Amino acid sequence: MGSLLNLDLVIGRMNLPLLSLFALIAAFGAFIACGGKNDAGTTIKVMAASSLTEAFQELAEEFEAGHPGDIVRLEFGGSQRLRSQLAFGAEADVFASADHRQMDLLLAAGLAATPVKIFAENTMTVIASAQSEVRRLEDLVKPDVRLVLAQTVVPAGVYSHQMLKNLTQDQTLGLGELYEKSIHRNLVSEESNVRGVGQKVALAEADAGVVYRTDVPVARSIGDILVIETPSSSDVIAEYPIATLTNTEAPELAHEFVAFVLSDAGRSVLSDHGFALP
Repeated sequence: MGSLLNLDLVIGRMNLPLLSLFALIAAFGAFIACGGKNDAGTTIKVMAASSLTEAFQELAEEFEAGHPGDIVRLEFGGSQRLRSQLAFGAEADVFASADHRQMDLLLAAGLAATPVKIFAENTMTVIASAQSEVRRLEDLVKPDVRLVLAQTVVPAGVYSHQMLKNLTQDQTLGLGELYEKSIHRNLVSEESNVRGVGQKVALAEADAGVVYRTDVPVARSIGDILVIETPSSSDVIAEYPIATLTNTEAPELAHEFVAFVLSDAGRSVLSDHGFALP
């Protein structure tokens, strides 16, 4: 604003022909644009799966600390929703998905650039409200137990259903083939992302749900929950791919951010937030 006022004063004191005045204004505008770019740095937008929220917030802070003036804008949500937004023209520079399917769809559409890198892994677990009567896996099929899962169109939902199927096939548990069907009778809600599952259980709006292991501390920060241990035979490994996007207007900084996520410093942040490293 100060610069514009100074320009007004200069123009007011100068007796210039109209064309010369327009030329002066254009030159001053170009000066401001260049100065803004140099002073403000570059901004990139990173779209990432909701389960990455806390980890990527810290990664962005550390990255910005090493790139003075540059800014990392973050948008979190279900991987499927973010991928759909990109397919319909949303602009971003980097995409981090909770599964391969959403990244593969972007690649097929020519929206993601290679190489795609796997930067983290995760597993699923069952959580229960401390106010509920769910204490064991067998309790999930009891009458009136309110179960919540992520929608099957998002990675967490796919992983959750696969884990439940694995539980029915574990002979040592003796849950039987009807276990998964019985659980589905108690399914009262399907959330658009995994954070919605943890929130409903933590607020006792549901008795139990399936979330990523890394989401347990987040749910506990909202309310009192219990972790229902599951056998390793039921584990489903969730792999997280990351890539720059082909419509990025800042390819150099986007590549640098991806490289930082994959670096020792980035891996340390991810590990601190409970992610396994590939």
